[in-house]
Amino acid sequence: MNKIRLIIVAILFVAVSNSPTFAACGKVTISDMNWPSASFMANVDRLILKHGFGCDAELVPGDTVPTGTSMTEKGEPDIAPEFWSNNFVVALKRGVDEKRLRIAGKSLSDGGEEGFWVPKYLVDKNPELATIEGVKNNAKLFKHPEDPSKSAFIGCPAGWGCQISGANLFKALKLKDSGFEIVDSGSAAGLDGSIAKAYERKQPWFGYYWAPTAILGKYNMVKVDFQSGVDVEHFRNCVAKADCENPKPTMFPPSPVQTITTESFASKSPEGFAYLQKRSFTNAQMNKLLVWIEENQADGETAGIHFLKNNEATWSKWISGDAAAKVKKAIAAL
Repeated sequence: MNKIRLIIVAILFVAVSNSPTFAACGKVTISDMNWPSASFMANVDRLILKHGFGCDAELVPGDTVPTGTSMTEKGEPDIAPEFWSNNFVVALKRGVDEKRLRIAGKSLSDGGEEGFWVPKYLVDKNPELATIEGVKNNAKLFKHPEDPSKSAFIGCPAGWGCQISGANLFKALKLKDSGFEIVDSGSAAGLDGSIAKAYERKQPWFGYYWAPTAILGKYNMVKVDFQSGVDVEHFRNCVAKADCENPKPTMFPPSPVQTITTESFASKSPEGFAYLQKRSFTNAQMNKLLVWIEENQADGETAGIHFLKNNEATWSKWISGDAAAKVKKAIAAL
């Protein structure tokens, strides 16, 4: 009797393994990068590929450059859900040209967003503060924490790439001539804390920040218009470099944030690749999700399950009705 059962199980396993969905997908590795939005997105992809397409999907630790390099040279992992490609432009192009990698689409449809910001409550009182000239004209509002006779620009933490671009734009915009000095925020927590403190006390604040983030989901901030437009080439060739001698005003160009796959995954699982082409979040959507993650101290898996349980109208558009029904059934049981 036990032998008969084993034979039946073996036959069923072979049948399932050779089904079109399983055969077309098989084992899939997904890079779980070490920041909240990327880990959330990796878990959403794992759950949808597993339950909607029958993939043997698993997460592996990753980060932008090492993951991109490994995908190009070793063909693994199969998917990088949230890939900030500004840090990998040349190698990514080579990987695509050599047909080792494919760009599925924009994981963040707005791209990564950087800028100099002020709280919305200031702009509501004085619309001029939405422009850099308005900020300079009202520099005395933004008092330096150590010297009230000076004005404070809260800068990017030391050692970050944005410390270079922020300092160059501070120079290009001639903020020092208006009495501003750069205040080192010290860390991401220090930068976040300065915004939270100002917002809760309805005090003036002016400094660097980026999106998508929980802070910009929680606090309504206005990106200051430099009235310069975006000069992508000058930003990349000068503003973003430490040896930029003559920086000129330019808004931060959007950072491409894309979903990258290996060519082998795209070829063996066209349905899975088609899903990744459609799966995308706006910065506003991601900001709200990051607020929920922070407030609930959720990890990527918990956040992924929460999203799938509460946002069916959004994610069901990314896959077929049959796949969506499978995902919904599986998630309901978690």
